[in-house]
Amino acid sequence: MTDAQTPSEDLPQLQVNMQYIKDLSFEIPGAPHSFIEMQGKNPEIPIHVDVNVANVGANAYEVVLHLKVEALLEGKALFILELAYAGVFTLNLPEDQIHPVLLIECPRLLFPFARNIVADMTRDGGLPPLLLQPLDFVQLYRARVDEMNAQQGQA
Repeated sequence: MTDAQTPSEDLPQLQVNMQYIKDLSFEIPGAPHSFIEMQGKNPEIPIHVDVNVANVGANAYEVVLHLKVEALLEGKALFILELAYAGVFTLNLPEDQIHPVLLIECPRLLFPFARNIVADMTRDGGLPPLLLQPLDFVQLYRARVDEMNAQQGQA
């Protein structure tokens, strides 16, 4: 430790305290007929992503990564999967860096675990495992900031 360092510099800037499934739902509404209908066909699989943040204590935040996957085959739901995967993070950062870290870095750390849960759920549901492609959380953050700025401009 150099003389210029302070004790707060010794603390980790981002600490993962815990990760957990907050909510999980998986259904195949048309089973068993949908398994027969999907033979040789590729369903349309839109993925909806959202990130929510809540302060849970001094410098501690819960970050929830919401994934909704609804596979459609000829307009009918083949399967619906909704996952809220959360983590509690402690941040020791300057105030101006907290928001981007919570909405970019924290979901980026949670995503591989959520991706694994989605693959396991679809496989355990009798379907081929759905392997989600990596998400660009920087782009999602920028879109959210642009949306907030547009709303403030209209107010």
